[in-house]
Amino acid sequence: MAGSEAAWAAANMGLPVVIHEMRPKVGTFAHRTGLFAEMVCSNSFRSDDHERNAVGLLHWEMRAAGGLVMEMAEAHRLPAGGALAVDRDPFAEAVTARLRAHPLISVAEGEITELPQEGHWIIATGPLTSGALAESIRAATGAEALAFFDAIAPIVYAESVDMSVAWMQSRYDKGETAEEQTAYMNCPMDKAQYEAFIDAVLAAEKTEFHEGETAGYFDGCLPIEVMAERGRETLRFGPMKPVGLTNPHSEKKPYAVVQLRRDNKLGTLYNIVGFQTKMKYGAQTDVFRMIPGLHDASFARLGGIHRNTFINSPTLLDDRMRLKSRPNIRFAGQITGVEGYVESAAMGLLAGRMAAAELLGRDLPPPPPETATGALITHITGGAEAKTFQPMNVNFGLFPPIDAKGGRRGRKDRYKAYTDRAKEAFAGWLG
Repeated sequence: MAGSEAAWAAANMGLPVVIHEMRPKVGTFAHRTGLFAEMVCSNSFRSDDHERNAVGLLHWEMRAAGGLVMEMAEAHRLPAGGALAVDRDPFAEAVTARLRAHPLISVAEGEITELPQEGHWIIATGPLTSGALAESIRAATGAEALAFFDAIAPIVYAESVDMSVAWMQSRYDKGETAEEQTAYMNCPMDKAQYEAFIDAVLAAEKTEFHEGETAGYFDGCLPIEVMAERGRETLRFGPMKPVGLTNPHSEKKPYAVVQLRRDNKLGTLYNIVGFQTKMKYGAQTDVFRMIPGLHDASFARLGGIHRNTFINSPTLLDDRMRLKSRPNIRFAGQITGVEGYVESAAMGLLAGRMAAAELLGRDLPPPPPETATGALITHITGGAEAKTFQPMNVNFGLFPPIDAKGGRRGRKDRYKAYTDRAKEAFAGWLG
């Protein structure tokens, strides 16, 4: 995501760009293709509400800046209530086609194993930076990269879900069309079923860690078994919360609900929302088939887990995303310590613009911290504590506080004030 957006931004400012892509010559365990912007986890860019949601605001800013990822996401959008979900393969194919067709962009296939000494570079290698390049980064920075584990949720074939038990409904009936309001399948549990499910999750055989790895999970992407270990009710107040849903098959309110979100345009695949896991494959099929409606489920993909490597950006990067010790090199995307597709792409867009501006002889300051993009770069390049730096999604907690004139504001009004202020500031930054 970040590399695609960076290349697009720089080329559209008039600079020739070379994209170095190691796939498919050198693969990863999570990727299936050599396409740019391949989605390996969720197919959702999360909330598209740009008036009261921080990630929706980031969508708005990227659209305003001419971002490629948002343009292609809109072109391949799937019904998902208030979320922006995409048909993942056509989306990646479209991003790749647009980049390869750009007259100022060329593609060099092959792995970069060392930080280059000459030229201007943006390192946007994502959470699965190759081992050789990761070692080169460590050698150049004199610092150990941090790591957490990013877990992949399973995907179910829609035809294998028992719809006499499950039903279609977006939470709180969000979405303007009937299709959007039925973008989610819901599987209800009573208390006994929920308790049995929690017992099975806790008892299931888990993936072993390799020597030297640590389980420093990012709180926004916790495996369900880690959530269950934190308390038996944690899942019921997290991804399995039963609120905003009405079971048409029963007058009894469910104790917990498992949601599945459409994963492709045809509606043949659904991913289990929030069910990232490190359970072994055999255990996954046994445990997930305990969910009412999924007793005969067929899985297009089971969950997995992988190491996510990122640098200590508050220590290593300046506010133009340059490596302080080697300013000809910028970093962008998840490797900088932002979390999520949108956040990664936004940092790529910003890095591409900053690099192009510098080479064109002008300085481009970061966006104001009142904007979503500005809040993110401020966080990773100085706003966070270096000693406790961890990956972060965009959220209003990263923004300068809103002055509550005339007394306290309600949450919705306060968030609307954040987004109104951000849009004005971002438009000013764009000029």
